[in-house]
Amino acid sequence: MTLLGTGLVVDESYEIRLPGDGVTALLRAVLLAALCVHGGELAGVRLARRVGGVLVELPRGWAVWAAWVGVGAAVGQLLLVAGSGSPVAGVSGPALVDAYATRPGLLALLEANAFLLAALCAASRRPGWAGVPLAAVVFGEALRAHPETGTPEIGVALTLVHLTATTLWAGGLLHVLRTRWCWRHDGAVGRELLVRYARPAALLFAAITVTGVCSTLRRLPLAEAFSTGYGRVLLAKLVLVLVVSGLALAARGRMRREAVLPGAATGPARAEVVALGAVVLVSAVLTAVPLPPAPG
Repeated sequence: MTLLGTGLVVDESYEIRLPGDGVTALLRAVLLAALCVHGGELAGVRLARRVGGVLVELPRGWAVWAAWVGVGAAVGQLLLVAGSGSPVAGVSGPALVDAYATRPGLLALLEANAFLLAALCAASRRPGWAGVPLAAVVFGEALRAHPETGTPEIGVALTLVHLTATTLWAGGLLHVLRTRWCWRHDGAVGRELLVRYARPAALLFAAITVTGVCSTLRRLPLAEAFSTGYGRVLLAKLVLVLVVSGLALAARGRMRREAVLPGAATGPARAEVVALGAVVLVSAVLTAVPLPPAPG
């Protein structure tokens, strides 16, 4: 789906496809997923320890593996830049060093090093320090998403908030559900964990909505919402976000029944995680689709 997504939306509008756009979308999906898993685990561990205590049992960590996957995805993007859309050409060609001098190549190198540092932090006695290099990844993504000259500061700031909130929402929910399964023999503590996650999640959703709308109004003329590949992918993402919102409301509505029916909110919450994964995939496709002309 990720490999074919750019071709399906761009070919219909007769836009020029970027070299290696399918592979780019796939690598970006992997990178964003790694960011969500690692960042969400950092937030989820802190939340779980507030509920159950410092010595509480936690699920096996995925942070180290997620960080190494992020390294691989960032290196893959660097090779794409060096090979002009072909990672094989990037490995065998002489342009790898030259890629460091380009903006995309430099950002890919920054993210690869940041994920590497995050992996080392996650494997150390201070795994919480990984938040610093992960913040560098988010910052690199914000810069990559706004290559325009002039005044991109507003767009970078919006993307910083948007991506941070998405990481904490999706990755945090994944870790909360894994922790709740680990605590399945103590329904009261698991219910308290989900309730405590739901409170900041509402603020995260508001931040995602506001920043997403503002970014869209800045970059996409309303008249081109259906006529460009970028607009169609963005509309698909909007539909998925609405689905996620409905699932989130259903999960929070069922929390009231948890005392009588333990685990009532787990089903919608799991579906919410799956839908959030689909949002990440579509977001990755969005980054590989040519940007529409800026509104005049």
